[in-house]
Amino acid sequence: MTPRYDVVIPTIGRPSLATLLRALASAPGPAPDAVIVVDDRPRVELTRPLTLPEGLELPVCVLASGGCGPATARNVGALRTSADWIAFLDDDVVPDPEWRERLAYDLSELSAATAASLGRVRVPQPVGRRPTDHERSVLRLGRARWILADAAIRRDAWAALGGFDERFRHAYREDTDFALRLREAGLRSAVGSRTSTHLLRPGTSWARVRAQRGNADDVLLEALHGHDWRRKAGETATWLPVHAASTLALGLAGAGASTAALPVALLTAAPWAALTAAFFAARARQGPTQPAELAALAGTSLLIPPAAVAYHLAGRVRVARLRRHHALLAWRPPRRTVVRAVLFDRDGTLIRDVPGNRDPERVRPTRCAARAVARLRAAGMRLAVVTNQAGVAEGAFTPLDVERVNARVEGLLGPFDGFFVCPHAASDHCACRKPAPGLIQEALRKLEVRPEECVLVGDTGADVAAAFAAGVRPILVPNRATRSSEVHDAPEVARDLDCAALRALGVGA
Repeated sequence: MTPRYDVVIPTIGRPSLATLLRALASAPGPAPDAVIVVDDRPRVELTRPLTLPEGLELPVCVLASGGCGPATARNVGALRTSADWIAFLDDDVVPDPEWRERLAYDLSELSAATAASLGRVRVPQPVGRRPTDHERSVLRLGRARWILADAAIRRDAWAALGGFDERFRHAYREDTDFALRLREAGLRSAVGSRTSTHLLRPGTSWARVRAQRGNADDVLLEALHGHDWRRKAGETATWLPVHAASTLALGLAGAGASTAALPVALLTAAPWAALTAAFFAARARQGPTQPAELAALAGTSLLIPPAAVAYHLAGRVRVARLRRHHALLAWRPPRRTVVRAVLFDRDGTLIRDVPGNRDPERVRPTRCAARAVARLRAAGMRLAVVTNQAGVAEGAFTPLDVERVNARVEGLLGPFDGFFVCPHAASDHCACRKPAPGLIQEALRKLEVRPEECVLVGDTGADVAAAFAAGVRPILVPNRATRSSEVHDAPEVARDLDCAALRALGVGA
């Protein structure tokens, strides 16, 4: 019996998406039940949808995930699948002509204990020249042991593991984390016979500086899977110890120079120069030949070590914060049930935050609020507002003022199924003021929905913490007042309210 499969393609709108879809449509062999393209462009505008090839004989569905990274995009797409297998393809790979036939063969040959089938990803060498520094980083994908550029995963295994960990927000390490969790669950993966070509994307050595943000993801992997995660994942050694020594020497040299301690500056500058020269030589030996390439390589060899150390330290700080919230550290993207209700924070989320506002005429909806609320209401969602209003206890305004402002919110955005207000100050230590769960629990009772059927959309860490305490799924929509630590700690982040609505609904653009 031929295994049934769906295809999920996360995309940031690369032109190669059209090439991929044409290759997939023209290949012989069993067709997918569905092809789900997940548009992960930041602040995706529904008036500017993706341009897809015409005449595709494939059941293509387009979803939006709000620019939150490939892990989130894959989860959004996987939630819409129904076949036994989910075949993930990146938008910069092109499946070979026999890909569909080979995929069917690969899946039919697997035992029940094998949860993943990995395609062979080929990255072509540049013709007539040595690869540039950036191209070498892409070529390494062809030697990777476990990547999601072409990977089929049993849907029940994906669901049992909770999907991909959405705290990995870049195209880095989310695949390693999933592979390690598969192994820890006693499930196996196998390399199949099908092949895909990964396009050799253009880029410069300066992209390697930005890529150092992956050092923060390495820290998260270590926190989740132990100090020996590299050995378990088959990873090669890292340059980070060398970069740390180089950065320390540079810092000591700078401190010596600034304090006129010339001997100290010279003593520490020498090892920094030696380590930097060794790093530059190791990179230059493999490829660049043109003067401009060598100049860029020299410049980035100076910047990469401190950038790597800075991102590593940022990762340490983030993990330390996560350890203070054990539920956050242990969190995995849940297997989401159908959402029946969405709760909104009011000030800073639905409407612009005007401190101490008692005047309904000053109420202004935030960007995308009207569209997001209308979208959710049209989908049959129950909608309510949960809001802290400490100004009542502090005497800045009265409960009647709160009601008048809430009425204005309904006048601008349409009717809600309830407004749940905490009038207490923080010093009252009540059970309803967010981050306590009381307001949300009251809303769940009145709306008659279970916590797992509800999403809370807010703009602060207190909203996220209250949602966790009540067992509700939180989505953070940051604004200028949202602290960066709150964004880092949030399990789900949407760029705006409409993206949050799409995330809650899981429906397409």
